Amino acid sequence: MSNNSIKSLGSFVWSIAELLRGDFKQSEYGKVVLPFVVLRRLDCILAPTKDDVLSLAETLPEDMDEVARSQILYAASGDGISAYNTSRFTFATMRQQQAGDIHKNLTNFITSFSPNVRDIFLDKFLFTDQLKRLNDAGILWQVFERFSQVDLHPDHVSNIEMGYLFEDLIRRFSEISNETAGEHFTPREVIRLIVSLLLVNDADALTGAGVIRQVYDPACGTGGMLAITEEEMKQLNPGIRVELFGQELNPESFAICKSDMLVTGHDPENIAFGNTLTQDAHKGKQFHYMLSNPPYGVDWKKYQDPIKEEAATLGHGGRFGAGLPRISDGQLLFMQHMISKMRDDLQGSRVGIVMNGSPLFTGGAGSGESEIRRWMLENDWVEAIIALPTDLFYNTGIQTYVWLLTNRKDAARQGKVQLIDASGERFWRSMRKSLGSKRREIPEASTREIAEIYHDMLNGNSGWEDVSKIFDTTDFGYREIRVERPLKLRFEVTEEALEAVFEAKPVQRLDSGVQKSLRAALGTLMGVEAWADREAFLKALRAALMVEGAKVGAPVVTAIIAALGERNEEAEICCDKDGNPEPDSGLRDHELVPLSEDWQTYVEREVTPFVPDAWVDESHRDATDGQVGRVGYEINFNRYFYTYMPPRPLEEIDAELKALEAEIAVLLTEVVE
Repeated sequence: MSNNSIKSLGSFVWSIAELLRGDFKQSEYGKVVLPFVVLRRLDCILAPTKDDVLSLAETLPEDMDEVARSQILYAASGDGISAYNTSRFTFATMRQQQAGDIHKNLTNFITSFSPNVRDIFLDKFLFTDQLKRLNDAGILWQVFERFSQVDLHPDHVSNIEMGYLFEDLIRRFSEISNETAGEHFTPREVIRLIVSLLLVNDADALTGAGVIRQVYDPACGTGGMLAITEEEMKQLNPGIRVELFGQELNPESFAICKSDMLVTGHDPENIAFGNTLTQDAHKGKQFHYMLSNPPYGVDWKKYQDPIKEEAATLGHGGRFGAGLPRISDGQLLFMQHMISKMRDDLQGSRVGIVMNGSPLFTGGAGSGESEIRRWMLENDWVEAIIALPTDLFYNTGIQTYVWLLTNRKDAARQGKVQLIDASGERFWRSMRKSLGSKRREIPEASTREIAEIYHDMLNGNSGWEDVSKIFDTTDFGYREIRVERPLKLRFEVTEEALEAVFEAKPVQRLDSGVQKSLRAALGTLMGVEAWADREAFLKALRAALMVEGAKVGAPVVTAIIAALGERNEEAEICCDKDGNPEPDSGLRDHELVPLSEDWQTYVEREVTPFVPDAWVDESHRDATDGQVGRVGYEINFNRYFYTYMPPRPLEEIDAELKALEAEIAVLLTEVVE
């Protein structure tokens, strides 16, 4: 079937949705049309073996184990078909019945499918609810009649062509349902870019006979990423065998994806329903290629317990041993999950995941995010990160980035990370009509160009200085050292300071007699002098307390010091009992020292000349390597690709303001007249 024929078939199926106008919202069209497409495809696929399956089903014991029964009937349905139907009805026989029986007959037809298919229609699509709505609206027969006219038999529409049709319908319904499209549907050109980047270095490895590759998406949505990956692989090698795996949390998206596997000849059992992060349906499996577009900025609070338990009990033996990101964003959990499924053989794995900017730089040294970045970079898994244009997705216009990871880097890439800034105008074009937040798209030529930049490892080459740069993995790391300055306090007893003393809780706990004695003691120090030495002040305070007979403990003395002491650069340094300077927590600072530099050399150059009395707290150490300063990692695209734009000359701005003033004056004159 030609591309034009596929488009024509898609348009015909799409036209059936017009029958729903008025009784269904546009955003609900897909809930009717997509299940009907799957239903009709399965009807066509199972038609040749229908009689054999019915005859065999009658011979099987009623109390037979359902799994064993299904395996026998699968075999009777035909090679590679993981579905059967034991209803006496087909679309053809239902078409011969009276229109008034169609709701009852369709319900019987759907409930007679094998359990794996029945689950899709009943529990995920909730298709019986839609059939009731169609029947109540009086249009069920019309919709069924139109679908009966579509021949979706594999002899007429191949599995690949069926995939094109299904993808086209999913895209159309997603585009008219923009409030949820971005959550479960990734724009086609973004997927093609990710797939191109994953495969551009593997063209030779994917050609030849007997090649088998497994592809996985842990947040597969409607399955677009899986389908396009297979399509691109088959363009490289028509004989390649591609096995697709995925998991999806949203019931309707899962139903669409699993249906796509059914109608295109894949094993639908490879698509699992549930939360990937808490119920890994593919535990223990590893994959050649993994790609995903996980939800951005979605918190994982409601299912944090099993994740935290796995991280605590299994550590690096589980999926989340590197660290846990903040509860408000689970993107890096998906990243770790995918890394855990890298193959440990010579073929290794490649991973492509699109995320927002948060995983690049959120979290300081020692935070969960920083530790995860550290783990990936120190294991040398990060191959490249590509900044995409804004306004590419249906439900958000934010900046997004494609991370490319692998555990089989070429020699030239080992210890290196390539950053590509593909956000500029040269890589996108405006759409003629916006679709929700999607106002831009990446042309095919730009996809090829970005893939070539990545493949050729361009590093500031002529014409690419502002687009592609290559760094050592350690360039993104730093040591956060704690810089302390000495505490210097000046003391003076004033009315205001005295009131602050008696507002302190340790003082308020004293009985009234002691409080009276304390007030008298402090009163003797009022207006006498100001102390620039804490020890001298404490000596005077003890003498005054002794004279007034006020006996107070250390907490009260601490409260007095806090209330009466003020920072003063001219005061003497406060020391501990060993004579060492006490740090002033209010002046504490942190310096980020590049990993490539010795922290002592850095301090001598960047700190000491400006604050000679500062010192580094050498007890502030990294939990992993034990050295001074906590290690952190961040990847700041703006820093590496920032281009200075000088401000406009003042004369130009002044002339523009004067022109605007003249224009306003003219408008005001017209209003007055």
